[in-house]
Amino acid sequence: MPDDRRKRTPTEEAPEYRVYRAGEDRPRKASRPDAASAAGRDRQGQGPSPDAEPAAANDRPRRASRQEPEPPYKVYSSRPRGLRARLRGEEDAELPDELPAPRRQGRERDQLPGEGRRWYRPTWRRGLAYLGIAVVAWVFFSFVLFMISAQEQSGSIPAAAQAELAPGGNMLTSADTILIIGTDQRPAGSKEPGADTSDAGSRSDTLMLWRIGGGVSRRLSIPRDTVTPIPGVGTTKINAAYAYGGPALTLKTVEQFTGIKINHVIIVNLANFPKFIDAIGGIDVTTGRICSTISGGVKKGGFSLFLKPGTHHLTGIQALTLARTRDNGCNASSSDLTREGYQQKILNAIKSQLISPGTFFRLPWASWSAPQALRTDMGGFTLMSLFAASEIGGSAPVQIVKPSGSEVLPDGEDGLTVSPSNVSSDVRKLLSG
Repeated sequence: MPDDRRKRTPTEEAPEYRVYRAGEDRPRKASRPDAASAAGRDRQGQGPSPDAEPAAANDRPRRASRQEPEPPYKVYSSRPRGLRARLRGEEDAELPDELPAPRRQGRERDQLPGEGRRWYRPTWRRGLAYLGIAVVAWVFFSFVLFMISAQEQSGSIPAAAQAELAPGGNMLTSADTILIIGTDQRPAGSKEPGADTSDAGSRSDTLMLWRIGGGVSRRLSIPRDTVTPIPGVGTTKINAAYAYGGPALTLKTVEQFTGIKINHVIIVNLANFPKFIDAIGGIDVTTGRICSTISGGVKKGGFSLFLKPGTHHLTGIQALTLARTRDNGCNASSSDLTREGYQQKILNAIKSQLISPGTFFRLPWASWSAPQALRTDMGGFTLMSLFAASEIGGSAPVQIVKPSGSEVLPDGEDGLTVSPSNVSSDVRKLLSG
């Protein structure tokens, strides 16, 4: 019977499997002749056994196999059986033909069989990224609404008024002077007794100069009863300039009275001003005791406001009533100067409310309402720079032109006189602080 055992060559590789015989749990060890039997064969002249190979020869195939590149697949072995399984005579579980890929331990979860899409495990970094995207989208949407609303209000200032304005700069880097005008015109359909619903013939109840830009925010209010010469009209109350020549004549009169050039003009729209206050969630204003009944109060179609001393959260209508309050039934010393002070407090309260967290959630509504509460020569980008400059400049202190006396006008009305030295001192504070 031929012997099928043959001598292995040094280049042959050891098989990648193990040989088991029936009933055996361990592979057979290759029988190696001991030194005594090998020596006996040598003495008998038989030579070394065919199975006896030098140890170095057995190691060569192993070293050769280590130098080969790794296969493009992964080899998985079954988990070793425990003692109980061996006692029961269980066979090793066969590996399936196709093994699933190992599950990833990273940020993604593997797609399981039957799933149509891959789901991602939520993380705090991914949550912050989504939140940042939502905030940017919300701000961008509000910016678009602001620009559209400002475009609709463009062209509301007469060309004659725009011709009176001096060129302005970028309010983020340099300061401009703005004239804010509030007239006694009432919205169409107003039930207020004696209300003038037409802009023609209206008088200016509010005249305020605002020096704003380049980190500066200062204001100077001019009482409406201040007596001054009006070009082409004569000496009378300064608020009559709007009735005679609209915003153009008002600009020319204020420039002549103060001696400074004005870069922009804003006319407050009383019909939309309360809507803007409500859009930003109301404002907080600190006042004394207020007992105000304008045009007979609410019962007669006018306005009423009753406040205790302290800080109050005002709605749009309440803020407008406070801005118009000249006669205070609870304070006999209240006058037009007191009203000017309240108007500046309202502007500071608006600025503070715009940067509050609550306004962020109302930003689209506030962005749409802000330009509609104004009539101005400024476009959308200039208005945006104005709001940004007001936040940078901070809250402006209350400053009012100080009257030096009073006089009776030819029509029998009382007016306030202001000395040139007082005007010069107040203007100097406005421009240079």
